[in-house]
Amino acid sequence: MDMHMPHTSRLCHLCTGCMTSVLGPGRSASQRDWWLPEEHGCHGEARHIEPKELRGGEMEADEINNLLAELTAQDETDLLEEQESDNGSDFSEGDEENPEDSGTGGVEVEDIEALVTDVQDHVFGELRMPYQLVQDIQNGWQAFITSQGSRDAVGEAIYAAIFDAAPELQHLFKTARSIMAMKFVVGLNSLITELGNPAQLKVVTEMLSFQHLDIQVTGPRAAVFRDAIVELLEMELGSALTPQVKAGFQAILNYSAGAMIYVRREYSDRIQLLRTSWLAAMHARLGQDEEKDFTNDDKELEKFRNDEGLPDPNSKRAKKIQATKVPENFNEMFLFNAAVMGFHTGIEWMMQVLDQFENMVLNASNVNRLQEECDVLALRLIKIKEPIVFSEFKAIMLASLRSLVPKVWGVEHEVAWTWFWDNLERMIKAQIGQLKGQQRAVERFIRNLSEESVPELCRDVYRRFFEQTPSGQNYFKQSTTRLYFIAGKVLELCMEIYQRPRDMVEDISALGLRHVGYGILTEHFSPFVEAWSQAIYARNVDEKTCASLRWSLTLISKTLVRTIIEGSTLVMRAINTNSANKFKKAIMVTARNQREQELLKVTVGTQSISPLYWAIKSGAFNVARAMITDLLTIRADRDNYYFGCDALFERHPDILQECCAVRGQKLLPTLFDGLIWRSRSSVKKLRRVNFFVKHLIQNSDNTFNTYLPAIVKLNDPKLIGHPVVSFVFNLLWTHLARYYFLRSRLLFLFLVLMAVTSQSILPRINPRAESDSQRIALFICRVVLYFVDLLPQLLEHVRLTVRDCKQRSLFYVGGFVPAPAYLNNLPRVGQLALIFCMLLMFIQEPILACFSNMHGDFAGSGLFTTHCPEAERRLDAYSVVSELTVLLHWALLVDLCIFSLRFCCYFLTCSRVLVELLHYGSAVLFIILAFSCGIGAFGSTIMDFDSIPSGALSLLKIVIGMFERNRFEALREIPQIYTVLVIFIMLTLVFLGSLLIAQIAGAYHNFLVDMQNYAVLFRSGITIDTVRSVRPKKWAAFLSSLGFEERIEFNEGDVGLAGGIQILEPANLNPTLVETVRRYGGSTSVDTPWPDEDALDRSSLEARLKHIEKLLVRATKAMTGEKKVGSEDSQGGSSASFLGSSAGAGSSASAG
Repeated sequence: MDMHMPHTSRLCHLCTGCMTSVLGPGRSASQRDWWLPEEHGCHGEARHIEPKELRGGEMEADEINNLLAELTAQDETDLLEEQESDNGSDFSEGDEENPEDSGTGGVEVEDIEALVTDVQDHVFGELRMPYQLVQDIQNGWQAFITSQGSRDAVGEAIYAAIFDAAPELQHLFKTARSIMAMKFVVGLNSLITELGNPAQLKVVTEMLSFQHLDIQVTGPRAAVFRDAIVELLEMELGSALTPQVKAGFQAILNYSAGAMIYVRREYSDRIQLLRTSWLAAMHARLGQDEEKDFTNDDKELEKFRNDEGLPDPNSKRAKKIQATKVPENFNEMFLFNAAVMGFHTGIEWMMQVLDQFENMVLNASNVNRLQEECDVLALRLIKIKEPIVFSEFKAIMLASLRSLVPKVWGVEHEVAWTWFWDNLERMIKAQIGQLKGQQRAVERFIRNLSEESVPELCRDVYRRFFEQTPSGQNYFKQSTTRLYFIAGKVLELCMEIYQRPRDMVEDISALGLRHVGYGILTEHFSPFVEAWSQAIYARNVDEKTCASLRWSLTLISKTLVRTIIEGSTLVMRAINTNSANKFKKAIMVTARNQREQELLKVTVGTQSISPLYWAIKSGAFNVARAMITDLLTIRADRDNYYFGCDALFERHPDILQECCAVRGQKLLPTLFDGLIWRSRSSVKKLRRVNFFVKHLIQNSDNTFNTYLPAIVKLNDPKLIGHPVVSFVFNLLWTHLARYYFLRSRLLFLFLVLMAVTSQSILPRINPRAESDSQRIALFICRVVLYFVDLLPQLLEHVRLTVRDCKQRSLFYVGGFVPAPAYLNNLPRVGQLALIFCMLLMFIQEPILACFSNMHGDFAGSGLFTTHCPEAERRLDAYSVVSELTVLLHWALLVDLCIFSLRFCCYFLTCSRVLVELLHYGSAVLFIILAFSCGIGAFGSTIMDFDSIPSGALSLLKIVIGMFERNRFEALREIPQIYTVLVIFIMLTLVFLGSLLIAQIAGAYHNFLVDMQNYAVLFRSGITIDTVRSVRPKKWAAFLSSLGFEERIEFNEGDVGLAGGIQILEPANLNPTLVETVRRYGGSTSVDTPWPDEDALDRSSLEARLKHIEKLLVRATKAMTGEKKVGSEDSQGGSSASFLGSSAGAGSSASAG
């Protein structure tokens, strides 16, 4: 896993293979500088010799041989000197064996005694401590975290200690305080966690060292950091920090500092060279002269043809190569060179490597990530059937890089890239050798698990995990069946990672991003994998299967941990706490041009997660509101305006729908408040108002916003009355929908006139004595009614029904009767009822009944008559249906009231009050039924109450005032019935009547508050339905008239942002005293964070209290300083001797 090798010079003979890797296949000696690769297998250190320009720039064979002899002699001399130096040192020290080297298997081990006192940067080996000391250090670290209360507090304490202890190093603290604090605690925690595993500790330390390549770490600086952290631990832990534990912390900090110095000295230039040359190659574009040379260099093609046996220039393949477009990046150049150099047989496996090559190069300094990429690549390569020759990829890679960056390419590039590929090849080959047969072993184990053994295995896994990590129980709170389901998914991942590694890496990365939102600690993954391994091993599974499952689990956990670490931004951590204050502290350190990206997209590899969406879906509504407010706050410096509206709707075009789903959390009002700007000043009693409503009206493809109807579906009068929402719907209505709606209603009004004429007017003129012209007119009206009114509506409803049924878009009437979703609309129901009535009319149509007997022997016979005997039998049913049809036509014209909001308010008031009237009617009918049954039981002989139906009819007449007065006189003779009628009248007319009046008054009062908004809501629904039917050409013209592409002013001469519409409103309508655009002075760099917006609101008392607290801490240190020095003098020797004996014991144990 280690990418680098020790710097030990050994004798090397420059072989043909090395020459090929240096020059590339088909390259002559004159085309490249001569070099000997550093650390290339057994080769010695790199040396650079300029090419001699003899005879056209080519070097003769004799000169090459002389050069090789010179270099070989030099290496022999270096080897003899090194051997003499080694012998001399051995002689001076005697024949005594180094105790650190015994029993270590050739692994270099750090001198722990030296690390306690000083930084050791001459070597970088493993740090091995006694087991008990490791446990004490880890316990002390956990005690320190517990004393601070949280990891964030630990980071703040470490940051403050280092910052105050080293004023001369404060210029190195360029990152924000919160981010630096988090990095401190994460780095120290990773070192202490892996302290018991020296090999993994070295990997973690190496990774941290590569992350500090751009920082000049020195011994004195490291000592300042070390002393500040150790003093903080002493102050917080007190007597709990024993001298041995203190010395252990010093050794850890010195070890990490020495590693940083060592790695920076040895590998920083090489890693940086890889990165810069790769970025240059990926974004390279050849000039015109280079393109000409690239495509028309016949001499170069002839050379490749002679060396590699390429086809004839006139062959199809050669013509295809010459016709290839000029490559512009590494991938294109690689494919071109692969075709030119004749490596077409291995292109499949090369494409697999090429797919991951960029991740490998960019993560060359991250050993864990590089190993992960190699593991995944090995999984993909073992599926390749053709032979894999890694030297071919290396040759094409070097040739492609030379072609893309020819002006800067030199010997150091050859050394760096050869070193990088050799290490990659070693890692991939080693992994391929281990993976053979593992997939079959894993699949066989999972298939052989029975239904009874799976729950048993899961219980064993969780039992072991909870024993090792008790805090893990806080994250597994689900039911046992859910835990079994999770364990089953783990087994599926173990098998699928072998079957489709590339896709599974994407899926696991997405899973890791979800774990970021859950706030899972990465320290729990290693014990979880260990619990699985122990549980599987306990089932007496063979070693190969155990190793295969453990390897796949480890790869999955590494991917998850990496994703969580890379995705755990400060914003995501604030979401987990649902704290708006923590969110503000987290976002204030972000550069102004990255602020929107930080809130809307966290990317790890090819997977991404939206912090805003996660906050909404996880219920962190405090942070969600703060994020929306921050995005829609207009900020400005002297050069630019910053407004996150475009980024928000481009990233989440369905943000309206998501906010509607959690309507109770008031996210929509926060969103709409950010889309309006009002000027603080007024001119001529008018105030400028900017509505940034572009994304509320249109989608990114300039179509109507498909999510705007979600606002209407909420049926919330308060929300529809928001200035922004009201403005949008009024704009759509007045400028677009009104004309199209009026045109459609005029057509329907014409059909209503046709219905009235054909059903109510013409049949009543000269009945049975109609003229031929009158009958023809009647026939035409009814043809129009059936074919212009009925048929289009019938086809439309059939289409909508089929669509909803296919999409399974249904709603349930009464909770159990399914119906198409489009009928969840009262006008649609009215149209459907009209269709049924007109269908019945058509079936009972008298003209059709008389069509075969128009001129028969009956009164009113003639063309298109309706009075034949056949029609007379249908007349009663036809008359009823005709009456309903005319009434429904007039009822469907009610929506014309939306042209006046006053009429619309009156209509809606009537509809609301009608509900109370229906309740009153239901109660009255119940009482009528009850009293009619009671009077029927009396057995009265009076005609009005001689049966239950007649009694109910008489009671109904009493309620509606149609019962004749003289009949009451007859009822007085029967006091039993008369008394019951008095009680009935008191209940229905007095009690229920008074209650009806009170209910109507209350409903009207409640409705009156939002009457105007309800009218706007009713019109908005019709507006949306109308706009959806507008032709694309008219819609495009409407958008063009709004001018969203033009920037609008804030105040006079201050040209602001695009995507809005400006209006003037009365100054006294919405008084505005605070400027909503936050303007900042100072630097206008886009990489600079905005100043702290809450700095002016902080009282000076808080700052003074913090200052007093620091003074008290310093005074306490000064008072206890003398005692501390004395105790150190008395205990220093014992500490050193303890570490020495412990180290010796550890070495002996390892040797044993």
